[in-house]
Amino acid sequence: MKGIRTRLIVYFGLILLLIVLVLEGLFYWAVHTYYFGTATEALVTRSTTFTTFINKYATGYRLKDKARYILENASDEEYAKIEVLDINGKVILNSYGFQTGEIIQTTDVTDALKGQTGIYVGKTPQTRERVIAVSAPLTFDGEYVGVLRYTISAEPFYQAVGRIAMYGAGVGAGVVIFAFALSLIIAKRIVDPIEDLTKAATQMATGNFSARAVKRYDDEVGTLAEAFNYMAAEIGRNEKLKNDFISSVSHELRTPLTSIKGWGETLISGGLSEPEETMLGLEVISKETDRLIGLVEELLDFSKFQSGEMKLSLERMDLREVLDDLQLQYAIRSQEKKVALQMEIPASPLAVMGDFNRLKQVFVNLLDNAFKFTPRGGSIILTAAAAAGRLMIAVADTGEGIDAEDLPHITGKFYKGRSKLSGSGLGLAICKEIVELHGGRLSVHSHLGQGTTITVELPEAPSLPETEQG
Repeated sequence: MKGIRTRLIVYFGLILLLIVLVLEGLFYWAVHTYYFGTATEALVTRSTTFTTFINKYATGYRLKDKARYILENASDEEYAKIEVLDINGKVILNSYGFQTGEIIQTTDVTDALKGQTGIYVGKTPQTRERVIAVSAPLTFDGEYVGVLRYTISAEPFYQAVGRIAMYGAGVGAGVVIFAFALSLIIAKRIVDPIEDLTKAATQMATGNFSARAVKRYDDEVGTLAEAFNYMAAEIGRNEKLKNDFISSVSHELRTPLTSIKGWGETLISGGLSEPEETMLGLEVISKETDRLIGLVEELLDFSKFQSGEMKLSLERMDLREVLDDLQLQYAIRSQEKKVALQMEIPASPLAVMGDFNRLKQVFVNLLDNAFKFTPRGGSIILTAAAAAGRLMIAVADTGEGIDAEDLPHITGKFYKGRSKLSGSGLGLAICKEIVELHGGRLSVHSHLGQGTTITVELPEAPSLPETEQG
């Protein structure tokens, strides 16, 4: 009884067996009532009719004379045994012409002596034969002087009812067998999908996150299979995310740490005797340390976004201040890398409710990427404009561009596409999260070999009343 299949079959079988037994009992009762009711009713009718006739047309006859008169006028086709009893229940004459002297005190006789039509269904004391008997009172001068009793054997009725009951039992057994087979099919339809889910869950437990449950039917179990498959897909994505995270972070940490360790050993072995080499090593160590700090900060930001702990310090600000800072910050890098940086910023304010540091982080990341992927002699254009209550800031470069297959995933966590340049793969994902926390949207458009344009769309802050402006 441990399995659902077994319990379903047993419970379903017990319920059907109980129903069949109840229906069989009702059927047997109905057949028994019909047969015995019909026979009894016919016997009562014959007995009452004949007794009424005798009491009416043989009023001057005493009991013995009535008995002879009854036997003389009884039909030759009468199938019932006729007996005439005195007030003591003694048989004074029967339809065979015998005076047996037998005393009968069954309920039908006692009822008849009280002036009622009595009915008895039971066994005879002598032969133990099952009979149906109907008794009616005989009168003389208005007094009850005897009983006219009709008796028939009930054995044929019991045999007929027994045969019908056996037929019914056979049909019931067939129904139970059919129901049992049907319960097997139903149990299989219910349990098989659950077993599929169990197998898929077992495979997932062993690390096979590609396992999926088959949706067999559009029911609750089918919905459960869909939910399970969705869960499996999410777990698979999270597992891939974890693996990508470990792979990316391991790679990104190894490179600067290797440089720092290498230059550290070089400086130690050199004894700091060569100033130029010492300064070069310290510069490399400083840059690689900055890379490590940046990577750690990205990981911290990513952790905050994942846990929902990232909070913004929103205030009304002019976005031009952020862009002006960036123009000064990247002027030297533009000259060193020989990449033209052009900023088209409007003269009117770009009002936004935002977090200054987080928005600057977004555009720093976008410009870093643009410089990283734009070759010498290329150009980067940052444009800003306000229209229809939205601020549109676009960073366009003439770099290597993004492959069409990578484009839909470029803002995903730890996704680096086909680029072999260093980076955690978290930059654009974090930028997207920050922009969306500001109620905006980040979109990427690119053609391989032609450059990339990343557009940040932010809601423009409503204008202040004149009193506040003054």
